[in-house]
Amino acid sequence: MRFAVDCMLGKLAKWLKILGFDTVFFSRIEDEELISISREEGRVLLTRDTGIMSRAKDFRSLFIDSEDWHEQVRQVLDELGIRDEVKPYSRCIDCNTALKELSRPGAKNLVTPFVYEHADAFSLCPDCGRVFWRGTHFKDMEIKLNRLLK
Repeated sequence: MRFAVDCMLGKLAKWLKILGFDTVFFSRIEDEELISISREEGRVLLTRDTGIMSRAKDFRSLFIDSEDWHEQVRQVLDELGIRDEVKPYSRCIDCNTALKELSRPGAKNLVTPFVYEHADAFSLCPDCGRVFWRGTHFKDMEIKLNRLLK
């Protein structure tokens, strides 16, 4: 499932990407442009703006009830029935591109020596070139993911 997320829901957008969903987010965008992107690209529009919702009649949209991002993520997963589509850590959280597996030797010149010695798996964003690995923050993210997916 693909999403277009309103500018007031940045943390929701970030976590949808972490969960592996194709998610576009702009920190500043006019309502009509967001609606147009949603319609033209077949994206589900996620918003807390009742004005946008009233104009989102001819495509799929979801009004987000809570101000808490944990509840927002749960609402999206539950109301759209997409928990089984979750693929954590499969998209770039910067540019939203699907990540590619990067071999250990391929990562050697792209990360610091410390990271290379301690990480066992790497992914690469083919668009922006960012390299991802399971670093010190990974355990905390896993705890958050487990809570979200319960």
